[in-house]
Amino acid sequence: MGITARGAGLLVAAVVLLVAGFRFAYPELTLLGAAAGAAVGYAALVAAWRPRLTVTRRADPDRVARGEPASMTLTVRNAGRLRSANLLAEDRCGDRSVPVPVLRLRPGRDTEVRYDVPTHRRGVVQVGPLRVTRRDPLGLVALARPYGASVPVWVHPRVHPLTAVPTGAGRSLDGRRDGVPHGSITFDSLREYVVGDELRRVHWRTSARVGELMVRENVDTSLPRLVVLLDNRAAAHPHRSGAVAESFESACEAAASVVTAAHRADLPVLLLFVAPEPTPPGDTESPDGEADANRALGPLDRLAAAELSAGAGTVQAATTRLRQDRLGDTLIFLTGPGGRDELGHVGALRGAYPSVVVGVFGATEPTPPGAAGLVVVDAADGAQFAAEWDGVRRW
Repeated sequence: MGITARGAGLLVAAVVLLVAGFRFAYPELTLLGAAAGAAVGYAALVAAWRPRLTVTRRADPDRVARGEPASMTLTVRNAGRLRSANLLAEDRCGDRSVPVPVLRLRPGRDTEVRYDVPTHRRGVVQVGPLRVTRRDPLGLVALARPYGASVPVWVHPRVHPLTAVPTGAGRSLDGRRDGVPHGSITFDSLREYVVGDELRRVHWRTSARVGELMVRENVDTSLPRLVVLLDNRAAAHPHRSGAVAESFESACEAAASVVTAAHRADLPVLLLFVAPEPTPPGDTESPDGEADANRALGPLDRLAAAELSAGAGTVQAATTRLRQDRLGDTLIFLTGPGGRDELGHVGALRGAYPSVVVGVFGATEPTPPGAAGLVVVDAADGAQFAAEWDGVRRW
């Protein structure tokens, strides 16, 4: 509860009048002081009354790419029996406030407001809760309360179309590696024939033994497996424009483009970060400091919530884990100008990952040719990285 400047002045006047009235035996001053104090007390009781409001909100849509339009529809309903007079309300949308008309909202009625959500920057825009301020008729006391829960709007990085995704690496028993754009086919199991199956897949020997048609089920054992490693260390992106590191924003766009292209081609892809990821909205951290829900979120949501970290996390530690786990056969490392000194650790992964490509964003000078023996793409932004992708996609 907050007392306004008018209420504070009246309360001080009440105290002065009461003291003067009792001290100098002036009943008129005592009566005026008591009336002023009673007015402040009545104002506090009026402001303390809690109106019964139900708040619902709907984001349309709740996930957008950077720059795409998104809106929030907020509905406030008076669920009480008394008119909720003298109410002021505002909704929180990111770092700005949106006024909501709830003044003199009648019982059983509702009011609806629709406004645009800012999507000019990648991130998670928290919308809400609604803040309702109750005032007394004299404006002596004001009490603000939150109503409803907050809703996140996920602003994903821009996705630039890629012409192709990397080819797979098929390994044979004699140690050779062959490029297999769609993997290799290996027998997996038998199942009953269904209408539409190709007759060349029928296993006639088993069919004759069991008395019904059986077909072979094959599995693709060497689909290209992509690992995208995003350098989210603050040291890797030292240049700032205001409070934004444009090189990191470009790296996020490149990561989103690679992940989206892989999903459209039905290829497995894994998104990793050099530094620990931040806790997503509404979730708690695990004992080791990593958000438990990060793995449940989609890669684009994780990229929307990604932030630069000035603490733990090194490229050497990340590459050590990649070497031990061998999570794929194609590694894409995306970093800023401050990460070029760490390319030696990435180059050491060429034995574990047949294809390794590095994207460096925001560098004022091109990376020296053959740095750490890697294929390096110097790009000003995500669009340039996508444009140069076709020249390096066959590694």
